[in-house]
Amino acid sequence: MNLPEAWWNPMSWDAPFPVVAAALAMIAFLRAGLTYLVGRFIAAGGSRTRAGQMMERPGFVRAVERVNRIGAPVVSLSFLTVGVQTMVNLAAGFLRMPLWRYLPALAVGSALWGMIYASVGFVGFAALALAWRQHPVLAVLLLVGFMAVMALLVSTHRTRPSELDES
Repeated sequence: MNLPEAWWNPMSWDAPFPVVAAALAMIAFLRAGLTYLVGRFIAAGGSRTRAGQMMERPGFVRAVERVNRIGAPVVSLSFLTVGVQTMVNLAAGFLRMPLWRYLPALAVGSALWGMIYASVGFVGFAALALAWRQHPVLAVLLLVGFMAVMALLVSTHRTRPSELDES
């Protein structure tokens, strides 16, 4: 089998856009679905330990019910972010989000991710690679700047007090 040099880059695939988008969506669907299952297995194992007692507290049960009720859009929207999908899908599995809510949200999010990355998603990586070839110092500065902005956004994010401590 003779793979192109950048076989991992969908922009180099010799296939029509719908095929590339569908392939990427399927990859996202399988990866996120497996992450959900890992969360379910962790919850199942944890329920048989002392940590399982916390999962039976009324505050935790209410929080799980709320996430299960409004969490499906969060699953879909997580695919529009970088670095959040894994944690959202793991949490959905850990919180035992019902499959009838999770699977449609997963399908929508995976389709969005596939279309975005098939079209413009890898342009940023290509731009960074070009910057690295032309001016490595500039590429490093761009990356450090991006990480600093992300760290600032995360550190200034305010969260509400947890309902898990109510019981």
